Amino acid sequence: MDINITTMTTQDIEQITENFSENFDKFWAINILQDDFASSNSIYIVAKVQNNVIGFAGIKVILDEADIMNIAVRTDKRSLGIGSLLLENLIQTAKQHACTKLTLEVNETNAPAIRLYEKYHFTRIGLRKKYYNNTNDAILMQKDLGGETNEKQK
Repeated sequence: MDINITTMTTQDIEQITENFSENFDKFWAINILQDDFASSNSIYIVAKVQNNVIGFAGIKVILDEADIMNIAVRTDKRSLGIGSLLLENLIQTAKQHACTKLTLEVNETNAPAIRLYEKYHFTRIGLRKKYYNNTNDAILMQKDLGGETNEKQK
């Protein structure tokens, strides 16, 4: 499968919007994603196969820090390394914007995402109680980007 990672365009967000509920988990309302995509501090990327969006991810850059807003892969394209490709690109993008830290929140029940972040050396730095739907806790994780080279993570 030939996967291209590119900057998200308005056409990409329209494609995601058209089939959001059937292809992606309902982690956010689509209007929140659209608003975040439009923010001047946000940088979004997409993973495409033959011009079809199979995943997307975004960060919000504030001064010298970036926060991962989301990494989403189509439900029928998971476990193919697409999340890793998106995360690697977000890390490189944060470094290109002179960010020294990359942070995120992840649902305590999302074991695959937690494993992915730990694989890329994110460490747990805190917990937000009942953050998701007033039920599940959010694990706060951070990766220090200071002093790293722009080489791919292993």
